[in-house]
Amino acid sequence: MEITTTGRTSTMDSTSTSRTGTTDSMGTTGEEVVPFTIAVAQADLDDLRSRLDRTRLPAPVPGEDDWLYGTPNSWLRDAVEAWKAFDWRDVERRLDAFPNFRTEVDGQPLHLIHVRSPHPQATPLLLVHSYPGSVLDVVDMIGPLGDPVAHGGRAEDAFHVVVPSAPGFGWSTPVVDRGWTTERLARTFDVLMRRLGYDTYGVHGSDLGALVGRELGLLEPDGFLGSHVLQAFSFPSGDPAELADLTPEEYAGLAHMQWFQSVGGYNAMNASRPQTVAVGLSDSPVGQLAWNELFVSFGNGTSLVPLESILAEVTLEWLTNTSASVGRYHFEDARLEREPAVNHGRMGVAVFADDFQTIRALAERDNDRIEHWSRFERGGHYASLEVPDVLVDDIRAFFRPVR
Repeated sequence: MEITTTGRTSTMDSTSTSRTGTTDSMGTTGEEVVPFTIAVAQADLDDLRSRLDRTRLPAPVPGEDDWLYGTPNSWLRDAVEAWKAFDWRDVERRLDAFPNFRTEVDGQPLHLIHVRSPHPQATPLLLVHSYPGSVLDVVDMIGPLGDPVAHGGRAEDAFHVVVPSAPGFGWSTPVVDRGWTTERLARTFDVLMRRLGYDTYGVHGSDLGALVGRELGLLEPDGFLGSHVLQAFSFPSGDPAELADLTPEEYAGLAHMQWFQSVGGYNAMNASRPQTVAVGLSDSPVGQLAWNELFVSFGNGTSLVPLESILAEVTLEWLTNTSASVGRYHFEDARLEREPAVNHGRMGVAVFADDFQTIRALAERDNDRIEHWSRFERGGHYASLEVPDVLVDDIRAFFRPVR
């Protein structure tokens, strides 16, 4: 694929090296978009291995070592052994195979992958990652989305792909101020897309990315083509009439919501004391692995995410020391005071069997232009890591009418 950079690039010959990567300049200022290479210091990898070698697991729960009380020792023990043999350099090579860049918006550093399609009529597409997650969520989709012909598809389904790291995730650090809500993140990504030269674009996301997709729908900037999301997070208001006509499938969705609330303690902790819990996560890689149990347990034991992918995600978070900053979106959004609003932006929802079960009647109450609805019997919250080909096809289908 063609590699392009839009905006001013630095002409300085000096090279700046950080703990987690290098740029081709002394940094970024204003609207510069500069190439970035991921290059973790070997000392950091050696330190990680040393900490893994000294792992101390907690006292086990009496009886069966299952997921009832949280991440079990049996799973962690096997995962730690696999982590010791994990090849981070292979992840670096995989990411560096794409054009990576850094820029700043309002003083906040942003890392992004930007791949222009070889098909000039391609539609610009913003891919927003999850929590916990990173740009690694979607790397398997970049090739098929950007160059569908090379993957057995049609040129008219091509996208120019932009994958940013949200501030506080990965290499979009340090976080320079407070107040990073998903609303602010949506506005920042709109600035980024304009800076890259796109006056029209769509967005896809799951989890954090789904929230950003809806925020962009509320913002509805000029040229916005719509949001394709895996979850429309709409909940009962308390009015019994809302539930009167639900199907058995939708009642099962309510039961899944209740189950997730019973195991989603990380939401409460991130929304109240994110810096406190991050002390342990930042000092213990295995603590961080256990905390990110959503990769394994969101679907109540049905997750299809390979252990190799989980280790890549957790290693990235460990090496960038971002366990504190990735959790602050829960904190900031919980304190955001604003009136509920209906999203009038075009929206598509893909519901996977082992994910949050969006209830259509509630989703349409909060989003009045849902023009695409699909259900899949295989896959879950991290469908981009589980069944990326299925998800790519659904993204293509949603955006076809507006190309």
